[in-house]
Amino acid sequence: MAVQQRVSSLRIVDGEDETVLSLDSIQGSWSEEQYLTMTDHSRRLMEFDAGVVELLPMPAPEHQKILAYLYRSFFTFLETLGGIVLFSPLRVRVRPGKFREPDLAVLRDANDPRQLKRYWLGVDLAVEVVSDDDPERDTKLKRAEYAEAGIPEYWIVNPLDETITVLTLADGAYNELGVFQRGERASSTLLAGFSVSVDEVFNAK
Repeated sequence: MAVQQRVSSLRIVDGEDETVLSLDSIQGSWSEEQYLTMTDHSRRLMEFDAGVVELLPMPAPEHQKILAYLYRSFFTFLETLGGIVLFSPLRVRVRPGKFREPDLAVLRDANDPRQLKRYWLGVDLAVEVVSDDDPERDTKLKRAEYAEAGIPEYWIVNPLDETITVLTLADGAYNELGVFQRGERASSTLLAGFSVSVDEVFNAK
């Protein structure tokens, strides 16, 4: 069986998409362990906040092409430095009672002890490709959450306006290193020497 959500409805369905059990009545009362157990046995992207399980939409092919290009770029750069980059689904605990699944999660040290068996306790750099179903989730909500979590660098890759915003953490808030457009290269301060062509990111096949 699979877990699905339509609008605000969370339910368990059978192979014919028939509801087996509605879970709406327990939204707000899930424990972390229940969330982890459910996501251990699901193919859906799910995030978690204060007892509420949030199902994310299936990524569009354009989103996945951009993500694949960025993953290859980060992987190639980090491989020689002893770092690691992984792509969702990957649960990251940004604070007690809240889990996010960044599109890309980077650690500069592949042996970083924050890599627990079931989830990570933090990342050095997070990347989100903005989804058109709810752009503010990535551009505003996660920007605030990742700053609160102390993630040093956050990249917002926005296919809607073809920009890459690179944010760096200072005094608990993000400052814009730059909003990079076509014809430019988006660069990192955390990963000295790393940059990507904005054109190549949004032309990814």
